[in-house]
Amino acid sequence: MTPVPAPDLTAAHALLQGLIDYAGLFPPAKLGMAESARNYAAYLRSPESWMLGRFICPVSRLEEFRAATVGLLPTPSGNGAPGTPHSDSPWPISAVIDGDLDENLDAIFAFNAEHAIPARGLAVIDAAEIKIPPEKPAAAFIDESLDLMSEEVYPFFELPPGGDLRGPIAALSGADAGAKLRTGGITPDAFPPAPTVAGFLLACAAADVPFKATAGLHHPIRSEHPLTYEPGCPRGTMHGFVNVFFAAALAHAHRHERGGEQTLARILSETDPRAFRFEPGSITWNEHALDISQLGIARETFALSFGSCSFTEPVQDLRALGVV
Repeated sequence: MTPVPAPDLTAAHALLQGLIDYAGLFPPAKLGMAESARNYAAYLRSPESWMLGRFICPVSRLEEFRAATVGLLPTPSGNGAPGTPHSDSPWPISAVIDGDLDENLDAIFAFNAEHAIPARGLAVIDAAEIKIPPEKPAAAFIDESLDLMSEEVYPFFELPPGGDLRGPIAALSGADAGAKLRTGGITPDAFPPAPTVAGFLLACAAADVPFKATAGLHHPIRSEHPLTYEPGCPRGTMHGFVNVFFAAALAHAHRHERGGEQTLARILSETDPRAFRFEPGSITWNEHALDISQLGIARETFALSFGSCSFTEPVQDLRALGVV
């Protein structure tokens, strides 16, 4: 997917462009398909559409998606999101594999063939998210899965939490595939500590393996929040997506250098929004600065996106901080 160009390219836009994949179907929002689809269509029409990435949908719910998006998807007459830069572009979808991989891929290819016909509404599944079963050797599972994949779909493999990263990342190195990092959930123990995230970022950068993140990244800067939308729900400290993607871009810019885990862990642990200085041509944390080019290259080739069940929360927080 090529994101809609930001209105005025700045370092903030280079960091945020196309960053947020919309996962409204998933906890804690857990919206219905119709509401999620309507939300995505509205976000495509919003001034912040340049920050929007793919719509995330389980393969098992593609039939629901078809029914819910009648009249929303782009068609030859321009229906779907008239008057916006996205109006003639297929909706980009990342499909979550939730069944037999071979059967799920058949369903994806059938969906893509159907929705390549403009009259049926344009949409394309160009990415797939695959969870590595904890009981299977990660590297072997990746190799077996890649044998089934097509160039039509870019796979992200969600690595088992707390495991040794060397095997699976080595299996992904050189492959047309990425890693997926789970950065949170609906309980405090679902959030990996900063050194674990730092180690993941450094390992992926060193091996030139792109990644996406998922869960727990509703807010720009690391801070404490309720973990669901239910009254009286647990609270926890959530990673900030500015922290994570600035740290990732820094790891990518210095990927040929050794060390850096402590610096990345400190960036990931930063809770003061004022510590990140957003200038037109660069973003700086302490003495570490990244310019538009470094941020843009990292985002385009390495730190690709994160899934969030809310698009409005990240946007509202960025506005409150004066970033956008």
